[in-house]
Amino acid sequence: MDLVPALEEPLKKVLGPPTAKVMAEHLGLHTVGDLLHHYPRRYEERGQLTHLADLPMDEHVTVVAQVADARLHSFASAKAPRGKGQRLEVTITDGSGRLQLVFFGNGVHKPHKELLPGTRAMFAGKVSLFNRRLQLAHPAYELLRGDPEESVETWAGALIPIYPATAKLESWKIGKAIQTVLPSAQEAVDPLPGSLREGRGLVSLPEALLKIHRPHTKADIDDARARLKWDEAFVLQVALARRRHADAQLPAVPRRPSPEGLLTAFDDRLPFTLTDGQRKVSREIFDDLATDHPMHRLLQGEVGSGKTLVALRAMLAVVDAGGQAAMLAPTEVLAQQHHRSVVEMMGELAEGGMLGGAEQATKVVLLTGSMGAAARRQALLDLVTGEAGIVIGTHALIEDKVQFHDLGLVVVDEQHRFGVEQRDALRGKGKQPPHLLVMTATPIPRTVAMTVFGDLETSVLDQLPAGRSPIASHVVPAADKPHFLARAWERVREEVGNGHQAYVVCPRIGDDEDEPKKKAQEDADKRPPLAVLDVADQLAKGPLTGLRIEVLHGRMAPDDKDAVMRRFAAGDTDVLVATTVIEVGVNVPNATAMVIMDADRFGVSQLHQLRGRVGRGSAPGLCLLVTEMPEASAARQRLGAVAATLDGFELSRIDLEQRREGDVLGQAQSGARTSLRVLAVIEDEEVIAQAREEAVALVAADPEMTGLPGLRTALDALLDDEREQYLEKG
Repeated sequence: MDLVPALEEPLKKVLGPPTAKVMAEHLGLHTVGDLLHHYPRRYEERGQLTHLADLPMDEHVTVVAQVADARLHSFASAKAPRGKGQRLEVTITDGSGRLQLVFFGNGVHKPHKELLPGTRAMFAGKVSLFNRRLQLAHPAYELLRGDPEESVETWAGALIPIYPATAKLESWKIGKAIQTVLPSAQEAVDPLPGSLREGRGLVSLPEALLKIHRPHTKADIDDARARLKWDEAFVLQVALARRRHADAQLPAVPRRPSPEGLLTAFDDRLPFTLTDGQRKVSREIFDDLATDHPMHRLLQGEVGSGKTLVALRAMLAVVDAGGQAAMLAPTEVLAQQHHRSVVEMMGELAEGGMLGGAEQATKVVLLTGSMGAAARRQALLDLVTGEAGIVIGTHALIEDKVQFHDLGLVVVDEQHRFGVEQRDALRGKGKQPPHLLVMTATPIPRTVAMTVFGDLETSVLDQLPAGRSPIASHVVPAADKPHFLARAWERVREEVGNGHQAYVVCPRIGDDEDEPKKKAQEDADKRPPLAVLDVADQLAKGPLTGLRIEVLHGRMAPDDKDAVMRRFAAGDTDVLVATTVIEVGVNVPNATAMVIMDADRFGVSQLHQLRGRVGRGSAPGLCLLVTEMPEASAARQRLGAVAATLDGFELSRIDLEQRREGDVLGQAQSGARTSLRVLAVIEDEEVIAQAREEAVALVAADPEMTGLPGLRTALDALLDDEREQYLEKG
């Protein structure tokens, strides 16, 4: 796909070093092939104008609009004390909405001459809020003149492609660069097998590239996108199918629980019956564990659906069969908590080798980086002798020193926090590859599971155990209605008065070592996100005075964190002011209220995760999303969506539609190369499902792709090192 020999020409040679440098640094584009695969985000029609009302805040946008009026103002400032400062305010319109442009100083002269009322142009800049109105400061612009010569030359008919651009390189400059390299598209090597392309009526790759960059009609765009979506879906699914195929060739030890063993003893002492969902998912897992190649299963469950119990039963089955099981948690707080809850659930079954331990009992050990030397030595000894059947830990489990007697199952909690290297390092500790169970509480739509976790089979737990309470969620618009915020703190006091506890979540810690203050936050419009230490202090002196308030954040010493969590769990603290360290796995049934400050600074899935920490007991939960964003903003709509539904799958769809898929599928920071460009994971469900079928059939018939050089090249480009990791990291 990306690196086809004819398209490997560096952009430096074709476009000159300055432009090539900006493209490499800001857009991750290095070769002619990369640039050809930098597709327009959308198209503007010469006669039509953009919807100005829908512009996203803080994003770099390109709009086509008409100048309504332009006014030049003089003012006095430090630099121009005698009233010589100049500011040009231009209002542009799309026929319904308006947007203000401002230019200052010497920058006013050219736009003052050119941006006359009635002029149409493309404007590019960053959308900001000034006096509660949207504006672009010092936008770049390109006039759309009616000169027939130029418009045909430059803008390829009536459809103007708008490219994902940056402040350093506007969309129309990218368009011109693409015109320069477009002839090379003829040499693109096609990754799709001919039979597939013909069977599905798809255009060739060179034709698709030509049509996406220089469409004459909307049908051209549709043809091109349909074809390019297939490339992305198919190459990705072939990569995943090959990985599943390779995994299926690996040997593993089948692990079947013994009929009167540890698992049976554990089930007998459970004070409740399993839900149908837990039974069904357990059956799927036990069937996998009984085979002689490694299980690779993803267990998705709504917040609080009992995933830990299902995972624990799988671990007990493996211990029954003579193996060991390891559970990997992303943080120490979580590892300690899992260890506590597993030991509590197992009772005397967790006291193997101890007085009072049951006869089938095993030992459950904890292994984290901050343990004392003696405790650590003992834990390592228990693992290597096989005395400990179950170990729960953090990354410390992966270190070279850790040796297992016979590792049979690895359970990874919250997959999105673990990289491929860690999964593989832990796999390598078994005599043969151990079985793998990955758990996530972030519900993932089916197609995302097929794309991101395509190397894993999926099980879904969507039933909540009986006795769980619903959570009421409300948006608190602190700027528009300050009395709502005052009422929120009253509600917290009421919950505490009724014997319950509350969380207050903030985006930042706020100590001296705090994250470098970003330049953007120094702008007058944008205050820094609220911080745990400041908020805790204000609450203690103000609306929550007299309550027992503690703080919890990631930079505290592990022992201090654990002590704070223990006091909160024991009910010795009324209100815990914390960062997102409480996002996953923290379980305090008596906590019924949560106030999330600056809620607009969190993603949809993260808010859903956080909210899942309340309402875990029999009393109903309350979650208040505090924001200062204006009512019409996209951020407020997102919060409204979270407040409106408790269905995590529904929210994950909304989340995906709002974030671009690139952020979902790869580390956003690795740039344009790793993210999907035209494939929309939600809308293109059918394409992904069909591509998966085609890929599975192809790999089964010819795992080495012998007759398909184009596909092999595309796979190599997809699976360069960072892609390899990103596929596995999910």
